[in-house]
Amino acid sequence: MLALRAGFRFMGNARRIEPFTLSGIATPMASTSADWSDVTPIPQDDGPNPLVPIAYSSDYKQAMDLFRAISLTEEKSPRVLELLGNIIEMNPAHYTVWKYRQDVIFGTNANLEKELDFVDEVAEGQAKNYQIWHYRQVIVDKLGDGSRELNFINRIVDEDSKNYHAWSYRQWVVNRFNLWDGEMQYTDDLLVYDVRNNSAWNHRYYVLFSRPGGVTEEDLENEIDFVKHKIRQAPNNPSPWSYLSGLLEASSKPFSRISEFLFELRDKEIKSPHLLSMLIDMYEAQAKENPGSQVNPDAIQICDDLATRFDVIRRNYWQYRKKQLAAHIHADTS
Repeated sequence: MLALRAGFRFMGNARRIEPFTLSGIATPMASTSADWSDVTPIPQDDGPNPLVPIAYSSDYKQAMDLFRAISLTEEKSPRVLELLGNIIEMNPAHYTVWKYRQDVIFGTNANLEKELDFVDEVAEGQAKNYQIWHYRQVIVDKLGDGSRELNFINRIVDEDSKNYHAWSYRQWVVNRFNLWDGEMQYTDDLLVYDVRNNSAWNHRYYVLFSRPGGVTEEDLENEIDFVKHKIRQAPNNPSPWSYLSGLLEASSKPFSRISEFLFELRDKEIKSPHLLSMLIDMYEAQAKENPGSQVNPDAIQICDDLATRFDVIRRNYWQYRKKQLAAHIHADTS
């Protein structure tokens, strides 16, 4: 298990950056076996009177002084790769170092599978580090093989089911390597565990509408049944309602498919703002589908209920919707 840590030690007006360290390994520069006697380090130039100088640790300062020097000469070698690894151990968010490591890896035709092993280790303790995910995508794209990626992502998601970087990367992986099979079932499993996992809902929507072959009417029917079941479990959960709205937008006869479901929930006296909002949308859509017909007066009452009882924080919005609906009724009666 990789153990990464970081800290700031305040010294007057300066901040001291302690290095990230790998458990069981000596300090970064002490673990560097390469000979650097032929390289003249370049110190950081903060100007004559820096306002808030950062008191870097000696290890980090030495490593970065060498990095500036090899950046000028554009050296790409095993010792540079080792140096970059040490800097990443101390500061995994240093995007310039990651980019230079990419150039070294490609420039020396290094083993890309071995490089992914390195990223695996760093990611265990830095799963929300954007640089790691972007770097991994570049390496995997160059490798042209995504066979190990879903397992890697699954490990991250198991630790944090709403890691934005993991889900974003997963979308790229399944699309890049045509790994669509099993993705709907994967989100199904996650939603059994946590029906409020908005990331799983978002990924399910992405897979449904992005996979090859498009969405059939049968797909829509199955998904509407699926999401209705989830809404019954947690009617105040916004995620399945948003998913249902997306399904309805893709449907040829949207509200006719769910009107009975909405009335079922209403008759059970479920006061979910999401249910009430969709009832308003349904009444408005029905009026627009039948020119000359009025909006059901229940829609006006629901706007009042939302504004005063069930969704007060958005009172102004519901008052605005009420005015819109009232104007539609007035236009039909004039």
